[in-house]
Amino acid sequence: MRSIIAILIAIATLLSTPVGAQVVTERMIVQEWVNGQWVEVGSQRYVDLKASTIVAKAPPVPTGIAAYGPFRVLDDRRAALVDATDSLSPRDFALMLRDFPNISALEMIECPGTDDDRANLQLGRLIRGAELKTVVPQGGSVRSGAVELFLAGARREMAADAEFAVHAWMDELGRGPSDFSMNAEQNRIYLDYYRDMGMADAQAQAFYAMTNSVANEEAKWLSSREMGQWVGEALEETHKTASPVLAYLDLEPALP
Repeated sequence: MRSIIAILIAIATLLSTPVGAQVVTERMIVQEWVNGQWVEVGSQRYVDLKASTIVAKAPPVPTGIAAYGPFRVLDDRRAALVDATDSLSPRDFALMLRDFPNISALEMIECPGTDDDRANLQLGRLIRGAELKTVVPQGGSVRSGAVELFLAGARREMAADAEFAVHAWMDELGRGPSDFSMNAEQNRIYLDYYRDMGMADAQAQAFYAMTNSVANEEAKWLSSREMGQWVGEALEETHKTASPVLAYLDLEPALP
């Protein structure tokens, strides 16, 4: 017989400035009793860029003036996301804003997904709380769990040739969304997140269903125009160029 427990750990990390300030990192650990032992169960989502070809050449990954995990500080007001996020990314983001408090825009250049879905959703809420604008520049690629971070922008912009990819999540036991009821915590955390990002209930459910319409080992590719249908009035295309041409190639299994 299996049972599931959820452990919420709050870690307060004291920062050097200002005095008394702190960053609270919350991590939800879900464990399941399997074969006589507790096994940590989580979900990851990641899509390799080589699964797609876009017309515009992908922009080079910037070194920036400072690096915080997958984030690069471009200048006093702009940062870039250039890699997959993980369990430490909420902390990295908080430290970046501590050192560069005037950052107001996050450019999403090469964003393959996440190694920790729960931490990724927490990061999205931090982005929304900081009221950052999320921008996918010309040639930018936002895939898998990184799509949640794009939605986190208080304002969202994307180039006409930007590309997006979505697919279903899978946990370490090989289970996905369809293995749980829609009211189960495993599905509810995503629906709650989409609502928190401004989607109406019906839209949140429709968007979640769309992301789960392809298996974890596959990907559904979306143009900026198609993504714009989901973000609605938040869309502002920044480059009025031709729509991207996507090639659908075999994906290497990325998870668990």
